[in-house]
Amino acid sequence: MLPLIIFAAGIVFHNYQQDRQDATQRVLDTARSIRLLLDAEMQRMTGALQVLALTNSLRNGDFDNFRRIAFGFLDQYGKDGVVLVSDRRGRQLFSSLTTETASLPPRNNLDIVEKVFTTRQPVYSNLFFGAVKQSLIITVEVPVIRDGEVIYDISFSPPLEVFQAMIEKQRLSQDWTISIFDGDGVNLARVPNPQATIGQRASPSLYAEMFRSNETTLPTVSLEGVALITGFTRSRITGWTVAAGIAESSLIAPLWRSLAITSVIGGVLLLVGLGFALRMATTIARGEALHDLLIEELNHRVKNTLAILQSITMQTFRNASRAERETFEGRLGALAEAHNLLSMAKWQGSDLQDVVARVLQPFLLNAPERIGVSGPRVPLSPRLAVVLSMIVHEIATNAAKYGALSNHAGTVALDWEVRDEASGRMLRMIWTEVGGPPVSPPLQRGFGSRLIERSARDQLGGEAKVDFRPEGVVYAVSCALNDDD
Repeated sequence: MLPLIIFAAGIVFHNYQQDRQDATQRVLDTARSIRLLLDAEMQRMTGALQVLALTNSLRNGDFDNFRRIAFGFLDQYGKDGVVLVSDRRGRQLFSSLTTETASLPPRNNLDIVEKVFTTRQPVYSNLFFGAVKQSLIITVEVPVIRDGEVIYDISFSPPLEVFQAMIEKQRLSQDWTISIFDGDGVNLARVPNPQATIGQRASPSLYAEMFRSNETTLPTVSLEGVALITGFTRSRITGWTVAAGIAESSLIAPLWRSLAITSVIGGVLLLVGLGFALRMATTIARGEALHDLLIEELNHRVKNTLAILQSITMQTFRNASRAERETFEGRLGALAEAHNLLSMAKWQGSDLQDVVARVLQPFLLNAPERIGVSGPRVPLSPRLAVVLSMIVHEIATNAAKYGALSNHAGTVALDWEVRDEASGRMLRMIWTEVGGPPVSPPLQRGFGSRLIERSARDQLGGEAKVDFRPEGVVYAVSCALNDDD
């Protein structure tokens, strides 16, 4: 009996080692997935602030009219979000909290304000104590440019609950510890014990390694003294770090339980043969872990795929221009928004109106009356939702750069209908621009135009046509709606 028990114990220990390797990869994949969600949310905030920075009311110092526009942006984040506008000296010229800006203290993070004016680029702060909100905050800072000069710094401090909710939704069980750290390694969101740990620096075992590499896995000890297998990854956009860890005890306890079960069952299985004993020992030891692994792999498939795509993007565009990076990041952001919408619906599909509203939301903040949307409710499969979101994003981006949304008078109408044709049900979308700059056909087609045409033809089973009318561009996109769509 003893040799059989030793042999079975060896199998269980081998499985434990395999489970430990799987757990190590899982914590890193989880950290990458959360970083991708964090980057997508921060890009969405930054893009919306950049749209606000382009409004004439802000660039002309008309803060009374700008207040209405700012509140439209803040409605997305609840009552605790704050928008500030300051000059280079940190003097607050506008606050969404009050109209009495003369009584407000100057900005207490002047180094960030100076960086915005100097670099003319968005800046993401570390966690600090806000003089106005009287609480710990982070800020997203964007320059306001007029006639080629930075005249203001527009700052948004989102509620920290946005980041807290993000990691709480990704926590797989009570055995997990997940944190988002700022550029100084200070917790700005964490589970468990957020009330006691937000504002604290990472545990010494993690902090010592956090600034030696951008991404790795290692054993650590949490602030609560729990031994963890931890993976972390740093965002190239914000400089913040996402760390995820699973308790070592959650892997050791099943090991001892499996060893105990194997020892008891080994004596019984000895009576019916060595082959049956080996099969049962392996099944008992691996069954529960395999079931959990399959469930977690299913839940994280899409997020892991996007995390890999984000890593490929960083490598591919390392030496590209900023315009090229921003163009691709915009497309990736549209793809992430479509996946977020599908995740909310548990990947059962989405409605065309919801997809269009999600994609056009940054363009509607400044002047919602300039974009008209009309059409029936059309349920879309996940495949159609993702592809159409990319197409609408490309068309809207072209309008903002060159078409009707590039000036202050142009308007856009997006209409769609569903037709019953001999080949089946077809969705037809018409994007019509009026009032923009005079239009002339381009000398050569860009990547965006080819993306629209090929996506409609190869992935939607339809076609995309563009008519460069002098009064404005007209896009016509059609796609097949299958029975399962």
